[in-house]
Amino acid sequence: MLKDITIRPYRTEDANDLYEAARESVSELLPWMPWCYPGYSRSEAEDWASSRERLFSEGSEYDFAILDSTGRFLGGCGLNQINRVHLFANLGYWVRTSATGHGVAGAAVQKLAAFAFADTQLIRLEIICAIENTRSQRAAAKAGAIREGVLRNRLWLHGQSHDAVMYALVKGKG
Repeated sequence: MLKDITIRPYRTEDANDLYEAARESVSELLPWMPWCYPGYSRSEAEDWASSRERLFSEGSEYDFAILDSTGRFLGGCGLNQINRVHLFANLGYWVRTSATGHGVAGAAVQKLAAFAFADTQLIRLEIICAIENTRSQRAAAKAGAIREGVLRNRLWLHGQSHDAVMYALVKGKG
């Protein structure tokens, strides 16, 4: 289990590390994250990374780089689809292929939830995984998220609907 990971808000200068990690991980991420496809370009990574600071400061999305103790870029995590009426958000994460299997995703989810519950008004974080994405489901469970059920036709990936599993972390509850 990897113990020394940190998360920090994305910076524009993370674009190259993001690009390299995504390119390394295309075959593993593509089924679940259509943004990470074989033609993913450095300019797409630059555009994405450079937009994060504004979205973070507006409170419309909170995106973080996941780093190991040496500062190596391991992946990303974030909160999006924020519902300000009912105080919940979608929590997502991905880990580069060379860093999987070491507890990175679960540790990042725990750190992101700690941020959300301490520094925002959010009281519920939802993790929605395609039913076939068992690795992501394991990471959610290891982070302490509770499996709440299967949502039929919840995700649209690559022109097809997919059933998904809903996990949730709730402020003040185990």
